[in-house]
Amino acid sequence: MATDDKLTFAGEFPAATKEQWLKLVDGVLKGAPFDKKLVAQTYDGLKIQPLYPRASAASPIPARTPGAPWIVNARVDHPDPGLANKQALEDLENGANGLTLVFADSLNAHGYGLDASPDTIARVLGGIELDAGIAIDFNLGPATRPAVDHVVALLKARKYAPASVDLRPSLNPIGGFAALGSSPKMWNELSTGFAGAVRNLVEQGFEGPLVVADGRIIHNAGGSEAQELAFALATAVDCLRALSAGGIALETACRMIYFRLTADADQFLTIAKFRAIRKLWARVEESCGVAPIPTTVVAETAWRMMTRHDPFVNMLRTTIAVAAAGLGGANNVVALPHTMAIGLPDAFARRIARNTQLILLEESHLSRVADPAAGSGAFEALTEALCLAAWALFQTIDAAGGAWAGLETGLIQREVAAVRTARQHAVAHGKDALTGVTTYPNLQEQPVGVLDVARVIAPKQGPGTVEPLPSIRLAQPFEKLRDESDRMLAKTGTRPKVFLANLGTPSDFTARAAFARSFFEAGGIEAVTNEGFTNAADLAAAFKASKAPLACICSTDAIYATQAAASATALTQAGAKHIYQAGRPGDLEAALKAAGVGGYIYMGCDMLATLKAAHDMLRQ
Repeated sequence: MATDDKLTFAGEFPAATKEQWLKLVDGVLKGAPFDKKLVAQTYDGLKIQPLYPRASAASPIPARTPGAPWIVNARVDHPDPGLANKQALEDLENGANGLTLVFADSLNAHGYGLDASPDTIARVLGGIELDAGIAIDFNLGPATRPAVDHVVALLKARKYAPASVDLRPSLNPIGGFAALGSSPKMWNELSTGFAGAVRNLVEQGFEGPLVVADGRIIHNAGGSEAQELAFALATAVDCLRALSAGGIALETACRMIYFRLTADADQFLTIAKFRAIRKLWARVEESCGVAPIPTTVVAETAWRMMTRHDPFVNMLRTTIAVAAAGLGGANNVVALPHTMAIGLPDAFARRIARNTQLILLEESHLSRVADPAAGSGAFEALTEALCLAAWALFQTIDAAGGAWAGLETGLIQREVAAVRTARQHAVAHGKDALTGVTTYPNLQEQPVGVLDVARVIAPKQGPGTVEPLPSIRLAQPFEKLRDESDRMLAKTGTRPKVFLANLGTPSDFTARAAFARSFFEAGGIEAVTNEGFTNAADLAAAFKASKAPLACICSTDAIYATQAAASATALTQAGAKHIYQAGRPGDLEAALKAAGVGGYIYMGCDMLATLKAAHDMLRQ
């Protein structure tokens, strides 16, 4: 072969077409609807195809400086200011280059956080070189807003030039109103003071950004990606109008605003969402006659995906979320420690949260390519679809008077509640699986350590004037059932039990027995299993010996046809309080009901309702 010849491995094969692929797919589906089997749909109703052509042209979205890493932010939320300072210094010494000061009444304090006194501020920031390129981000609530003034006073006392400190006060009165449902003043009054506070910081020389448009409240409340984007955008536009009315030039006002979004374990939607917010904000800037400048976007990993049980799985979810945020162009990332749903994280959990980011940056080099999703047919299509959906909802909110007005009228709460209900329904029915909770639960898991710190009572707010957006974790309903099981274990020495009435040989019952075990143990009901039975008498004897009040018949449909009814009768006579069957009843339903079968468990059934009913029976 000549030295200038090129070796093309696929050169002798004709290019495959989409039509050929569809023909092969149709053969596998055997007439089943393509859209139902292979096309996914988001909670915004966006369709995700199984295959996309390459995008016609790559269009990288300006984000971080190409090749520059994102900033690793560590939460500072210990209520004791001395210990909070110790945590902050340890994080900075071990790779973090940003701090998020979490105050007790802020959106994501989750029961802990700092108070806003001058003494606390001084102690928390003691020994930290604040002009050393460290990003100082705030998580504030209405009652802790004075913390910004105390930090500014501290900087003056320590003789720091304002421009030398990367200070992000995250002024966000609309987010506080959404989370609390109350505000000391309404927006028409509040906006004037808000604009004055920003103007004062600008005049002192702080370069910002100073104002945050926070979408986390929507995500925490169970909302969709487009809803989170639309609310953040509407909040930013409300703030932009207030700043402009307060005498701040539009170009300066645009630079003062940044965004904070949630990153979760759906990596594709997270990447698309972080790309979308930049395109949406650029459109707003262009509409204002301002040349678009890449905005700052802060990511925080999702609270609603965190679980108290099997918390080590939270490490995996968080790793996916951090990677997706970084690939989507986030400037700063905050990773919630994996034990956060249990209590205040200890040094080990904080180190894992910090090192998750450092490994992705220093060993996986995820920040080396600017907008790696550019040119991907799937990501370009999903980003565009999210932009269109979010822009349409933003226009609806804006037409109703903006984000604040949308909260006052309940428009935003109603939109989010509809998605939250659908999402909770999907979790309850096993469609949206929570590993370690609704699938693969482990009743023998060992407790993990958290700091022995009492939860902080957040500063009191005035009476609510609108419905606040809640902060949920999707695992909570199942965790309540597990808690009930734990209480029974502590009180009696044993958990509630269900006897798996396995019929036939292991090859007959293993699949459904494994499903049944996972199903019941998701609610804290321990499954008592066995090697299977071929006659009803042995089955009844084993059931009695197990002392389980509940039973679940497990086998194949063929065996059910000949043995399920007789087995149910034997279990009833042996004293079973309630009998389930793993799998749908089909034509046997009447006979099984007559024999004593009272319920059926299968993929897609209401898992949560079934487990709640089981606990109710066990209490009787």
